[in-house]
Formats: sequence, C-alpha cells, structure tokens
Amino acid sequence: MLGLAGVCFYLGNWQMSRLAEKEALIAAVDSRIDAAPIPVPAPSTWDSLKVEDLVYQPVELTGTYRYTQTTTVFTSLADPKGPLGGPGYWVMTPFELVGGGTVFINRGFVPQQYQEVAAVGDLHGDDPGPVTITGLFRAPESAGMMTPEADMSNRIEWVRDPKRLAAMVDPSLAPIAPFFIDLPAGAAGDLPQSGETTVSFPNNHFGYALTWYGFAIIAIVMLGFWLWSRGKRSTIEP
Repeated sequence: MLGLAGVCFYLGNWQMSRLAEKEALIAAVDSRIDAAPIPVPAPSTWDSLKVEDLVYQPVELTGTYRYTQTTTVFTSLADPKGPLGGPGYWVMTPFELVGGGTVFINRGFVPQQYQEVAAVGDLHGDDPGPVTITGLFRAPESAGMMTPEADMSNRIEWVRDPKRLAAMVDPSLAPIAPFFIDLPAGAAGDLPQSGETTVSFPNNHFGYALTWYGFAIIAIVMLGFWLWSRGKRSTIEP
C-alpha cells in the first residue's frame, strides 16, 4: 500500500509538471497568434525544424499554387465559423515556393458534394503565377492505429499530415514541408471556406493530478485502517 501511494504521488507530481508545460504552451500561443507574420521557414531548415515552437505563428510565403495537385482530407465541421458545416473536406493545395520546396496550404472547407471538384483543382482556374500569402503555421496531424489508408484514386486522406499527402502529388514538388498553413477567412460565400482554424488545447492535468493524489491518500488511509484492525485483533486474542 505504501508503494501504491508512492506511485500515485509520483503520477500526481508528473501531472502537475505537465500542467506547467501546457500553461507555458498556451501563453506562448496567445502571444504569437496575433503577431506580425514572419517569413516561412526556409527548406534548408526543415529537417531540423522544431515545429511545436511555431504552432499558430502567422507566416508569409511567396510561391505558386499547384491547383491540379490538390488533395482533400475528410472532416466533420461541427462548429463552423462560416455558413457551411457538417461532413466535408479540407482542401489541401501544394504551394511551390519561390526558390524551391513546397508547403501544403489548407485553403478551407468544402461540403461533401464539392470533393471531386476540389480534388481536380476546378474550384479555381489555372495557376495564377507567383503570389504572396499569409496564414497560420500548423503542426501535422498524426494518424492513429485505426486511420484508414489514403484513397489514392479519389485523392482523399484522413489526416492533415504532409508526409502522407506528399504521396498523392507530383514527386517534383519535393521537398515537402513538415508543416502546413491555414489560410485566414476569405470573402463571404467563397469556396473553399477558409478561416476555420480552432485554437484549442485540452488542459485537464490539474484534475488528473487531484485524482492521483486522492488515490494516494486513500491508499494510506486503507493501510492505516488495516494496521488498526490488526492491532485491535491482537489485543482481543488470548
């Protein structure tokens, strides 16, 4: 019981440490999300880039959209900021940087019926040539054990992971950035419906810490009750 109490106290302390880290992350994001855009990290830094240090940082980049290389990622937009929501797709278009390298741009959300049109690049005309855009730096989403394989023929993915998306685009677009960019909201009624970034960090570490501390206290109380009952029994026995 003492060992169990020690483990529970250790886990409670670990959750308090995680709480401090999460609060530091939230404070860092709050300070950067409304900051002026910085240049997007150069391809030469991508192999060693600490993506988590730039999450939700506004960035600026210059290059050319490759609309015919667009991929779509299934989602269900439960709380849209624009007029459209429900089942649909994120429209992820490669953006070839001036000087080399490609960044996937999340141009926004489209309902299910527009998936095929988005995937062949027909939501926009021809490539317009080099443009400068700004957006929010995003970390890749991780595929879980139950995440299906990509539907290559229909250009459908299930997570916004540039490594997985890269398998569906022209290899000449390499290298592919280990992050993607969310576009800000566009004009009302535009498709894709951009500006749907949700900044949310679940932070339940304090509650978890209290739970572990509570288990530790219960273990000590139970040990004390057991010792008391043993002592009482020994005084009664002849």
